[in-house]
Amino acid sequence: MEYLWAFLVGGAICLIGQIMMDGFKMTPAHTMATLVVFGAIADAVGIYDPLIEFAGAGATVPITSFGNQLVHGALTELEQDGWIGVITGIFSLTSAGISSAIIFSFLAALVIRPKG
Repeated sequence: MEYLWAFLVGGAICLIGQIMMDGFKMTPAHTMATLVVFGAIADAVGIYDPLIEFAGAGATVPITSFGNQLVHGALTELEQDGWIGVITGIFSLTSAGISSAIIFSFLAALVIRPKG
């Protein structure tokens, strides 16, 4: 049953993004930024963690989870280290993903000739 909920929740998040692009004619960059901000706000008000508990990978894989992790790390470090934790905390949970994106993009650029 957890696979079904992960599929439905993850699919719903992707559906929202597709509606934003097709229905509201938002660019992919605007859609992605909006979904990241939505994930951040959802974590700040405390509804994203229960969604992760309910849907598992359906809530942790989409781009909304990146916004969730930014805010979650910042708030956790704020409690531990004070206000400097807000700055350092955003990187504590997301550094592996950001580093992976940079490294794999560089490797892809070496293999595939980028245009422009």
